[in-house]
Amino acid sequence: MAGAQALEIFEVDRLDMRFDPAPWASARENRAAIDANFAARLSRQPDIWNGRILVLVDHALDAGTLTGRYAETDYAALLWLLAAEPPLAGARNAFAMGALRGADGGFVLARMAPWTANAGRIYFAAGTPDPDDVTADGRVDLEGSMLRELGEETGLAPDDVTPAPRWTVLRDERRLALLRPLVARESADAVAERIRAHIAHEDRPEIDAVLVARGPRDIVEGMPPFIRAYLDRVWGRS
Repeated sequence: MAGAQALEIFEVDRLDMRFDPAPWASARENRAAIDANFAARLSRQPDIWNGRILVLVDHALDAGTLTGRYAETDYAALLWLLAAEPPLAGARNAFAMGALRGADGGFVLARMAPWTANAGRIYFAAGTPDPDDVTADGRVDLEGSMLRELGEETGLAPDDVTPAPRWTVLRDERRLALLRPLVARESADAVAERIRAHIAHEDRPEIDAVLVARGPRDIVEGMPPFIRAYLDRVWGRS
């Protein structure tokens, strides 16, 4: 995310995200550009994935509820969306991310492995919502997506953490990150060690390092602007 992009931060009590089965028109209209962008990425990162995902095509905020509509496309289209100039109006990469925190208050973050599309970036565990997150009644279950990614990347189960009641939304022209604090029963250092043990037993982990952040001095290169902004907000610097 470019540092020059304006970043809005607000909190919501409820998410009402729905799946629209209609094809995403922008992906169809820009297919040549999408394929060319993905080919260029493949030349640099030959192992990046290109499965089916969901992209947010519109959204609104009303009385503490964030509503939105998702469409299905491929990951190549999402990568194009994140790179397109000028930014595509309305559409965003919208994902849920558990802001993992130890019982002592320290945050636990992970660095993405070199083979991933976001190599070297330092985030909380998260992933792009996909068709498996669509419920039988057409909702997009972002909380379920968040907890699934937490388990896949860190080995932590839903019972290992307690979610906070509200979501913090960080929005710019291309992304809409929904962060929800997840507080573990153990200290941040103990949680970090559990995650390191988990990735040590994986054949190809998505993360290659685990970091603990307890204050502004722990903000490091590799943390994207929305992560820095979130931590600044929590630590009272914004």
